[in-house]
Amino acid sequence: MKYISSLLFFFCFHSAFAQTSLTQTVRGRISDKESKYPLSDVTIQVLTTSSTGITAGALTDSSGRYRIPNVPVGRRTIRITRIGYKEALLNNIIVDAGRETILDVDLEEAITELASVTVKAQRTGDARNEMAVVSARQFTVDEADRYAGSRGEPARMASNFAGVQGADDSRNDIVIRGNSPGGVLWRVEGVSIPNPNHFAVSGTTGGPVSIISNKMLANSDFFTGAFPAEFGNGIAGVFDLRLRNGNNEKHQRTLQFGFLGTEAALEGPLSKKTGSSYFVTYRYANLWLFNKAGIDIGTQAVPTYQDASFRFNFPLKNNARLAFWGFAGTSTIDVLISEQKVSDRNIYGQNDRDQYYTSRMGVVGVTYEKPLNRRTFLRATLAQSGYVQFTHHNYLFFENDADGRPVVENDRYKITSQAKVLEYRFADTKTSLAASVNHKFSPRSTLKVGLNADVYHFNFVDSARNVTILPNLPTQLEPWQTRWNSRQSALLVQPYVQWRVNLADRLTLSAGLTSLYFSLNQNSFSPIEPRAGLAWDLPNRQKLSVAVGLHSQIQPTYIYFYRFNQQSDPSGGQFSRDLGLTKSWHYVTSYDWLPGRNLRLKMEAYYQKLFNVPVEEQSSSFSILNTGASFSRVFPGRMVNKGTGRNYGAELTLEKFFSDGYYFLVTGSLFDAKYKGSDGVLRNTDFNGKYAYNAVFAKEFTLGRNTLSVGAKFTAIGGRWYGPVDEAKSKAAQDIIYQTANRNTLQFPDYRRFDLKVDYKLNRTRLTHTIAVDFVNVLGIQNILSLSYAPQPDGTFIKREYQLGFLPVFYYRVDF
Repeated sequence: MKYISSLLFFFCFHSAFAQTSLTQTVRGRISDKESKYPLSDVTIQVLTTSSTGITAGALTDSSGRYRIPNVPVGRRTIRITRIGYKEALLNNIIVDAGRETILDVDLEEAITELASVTVKAQRTGDARNEMAVVSARQFTVDEADRYAGSRGEPARMASNFAGVQGADDSRNDIVIRGNSPGGVLWRVEGVSIPNPNHFAVSGTTGGPVSIISNKMLANSDFFTGAFPAEFGNGIAGVFDLRLRNGNNEKHQRTLQFGFLGTEAALEGPLSKKTGSSYFVTYRYANLWLFNKAGIDIGTQAVPTYQDASFRFNFPLKNNARLAFWGFAGTSTIDVLISEQKVSDRNIYGQNDRDQYYTSRMGVVGVTYEKPLNRRTFLRATLAQSGYVQFTHHNYLFFENDADGRPVVENDRYKITSQAKVLEYRFADTKTSLAASVNHKFSPRSTLKVGLNADVYHFNFVDSARNVTILPNLPTQLEPWQTRWNSRQSALLVQPYVQWRVNLADRLTLSAGLTSLYFSLNQNSFSPIEPRAGLAWDLPNRQKLSVAVGLHSQIQPTYIYFYRFNQQSDPSGGQFSRDLGLTKSWHYVTSYDWLPGRNLRLKMEAYYQKLFNVPVEEQSSSFSILNTGASFSRVFPGRMVNKGTGRNYGAELTLEKFFSDGYYFLVTGSLFDAKYKGSDGVLRNTDFNGKYAYNAVFAKEFTLGRNTLSVGAKFTAIGGRWYGPVDEAKSKAAQDIIYQTANRNTLQFPDYRRFDLKVDYKLNRTRLTHTIAVDFVNVLGIQNILSLSYAPQPDGTFIKREYQLGFLPVFYYRVDF
């Protein structure tokens, strides 16, 4: 902290002597939103801070390209206009001295050009996907960097939006409208991908650190409900990520060092003549620095990880483009209880064993895009993806005293021996194709037809043996049991059609149909899933929208092959191989108002009906809706699709776009999420916090050619639900076992967190330095995470585990 403060003081002092003449080039390409055909004679203007004057401008050429040199560094507002198209107004565009600002923008064609009609402008935050009507928002890389507490990740950034909350400080899972994080679909360049996070666990969509570098992302979309027909195999939300091309005129480099790793990014032209470009990144992290600095990360174990990404873009004839891209990551952590002290924190594993864990994930793909003519656009992506997770556990035999309690010496448990009790390797590879054709019949009508297909290859192997603990008897290790041993393949196919038509000058209909087929069993077929949305533009920059849709999703793939009841079943176990799809109806209504040029108010109300939810065949409180937000797999008995759930709520967003040196975002949601297991009891889901509130604010100060940004975030969320502990079963299993009948009748205290971020940027000739510190949970508030099994010398074994405390995330970056 002292070192960081000294650096900030030096930079602020140094800025007093800075000159203010630094500029940079803003350039890019403007295309039609539906056909992607390049647009000529488009006017691009860089506005002053008051958004009334113009500092610079340019027109696009026949290929849709423009260039504006000598734009002063800082945050700028860009206005883009063309006769026959809706105006685009882009706030908070960062112009740095160290790299060119490249803005590729799609314009939406206007229905009418009559002077008596006010054409609605495209604004910052409007979704890229023209078929989306409600519950959709575009986000930028800058937002992931800008919001306090986001740590530069899209998922953590999205937790600021209305109806969205994080599941755990140590992970970036997101809970959307009370749904399980497992219901979120991740897509990159149109294809679905496995969990894109380090230390990922099967059945989850989050993790501690993202593998995807935010430096590689272009503007992308995030959906929280009633999404268009092209998005299948997801019931909660969608991250639809796009990757950006490298600079095709200048070589640019980024170097970054921080608590979360050392990173490098390189981009530039492969051929200036053809306009081809490259972009590559690499990051390595070893979090020993946290331990050395005495920073609590929830365990004394040292996580290590590394990841890399690339994109090579090749312009072809007739405005076609071909891109080769990919990213991959590997991560390892060994949680060794045998080497820890009794007083050490350990929220990532069990307290009776040493755990060795490694995960790897990667995707490579090729994307082809081509405007076939001025009204038709073809896009296709072929990709290969996969993940592998492997681990083994060694059970620890503790020395006990005469009363049966563990012996402690020098703050360490005395361990007499170890024995391996678990070993598994889960691998899932997938070949994916996403192809679509957009055809614009007229400014009023656009049709999109496409196909998403995935060929899965599963390889799941897992063996374990139980530990039996009886009073006054030695601990016994049971025989090994094979819980998974499956090598299977399956096909998932999702065709769709989506039509967008303007029924009148201010009334837009978006309607679509999709279908989902999973070949693993005959129950995983959803023949028709209708989606529809209606948007009505009202006077005074208001809009009213409604949407409805049927959505479905396959189960976490490892669930299908789990063998259970092996001791009572002479065939070697049973499966839930015949599980069908989880389904959900979404109903959403939305009101959007722009009361000022840089102010937006949005309200949404929704109802979600979930059915065909997997629950246990025997009467119990288990439901798949409560899974997907931890570092553990689930081990249910035989499951059937007889569970239900329902979520409803209301959301409010008040947002001021960046202008006059500051911005803010205030979101609030009230909701109720409940489910029924096979016992027929209506209960709170684990994620039914009842309410969520976020307030984000940032102020930027211009100091000559440099800028100082100070941002803050406050979060308040209702506590997670749990139930009374079954003490007898917990002692026998040496793990926390809750009473089934009273599940989720108790609630942890409400969650509170205050984050602060300081960002100082120095612009020099063709060089930009950035030093930033994200003070996560700056007040050190103790929020309860869970209960864990932790035998103590006094005979107690139930321990409250707390989420992460104060966590300063520091980085220094240079762009040149």
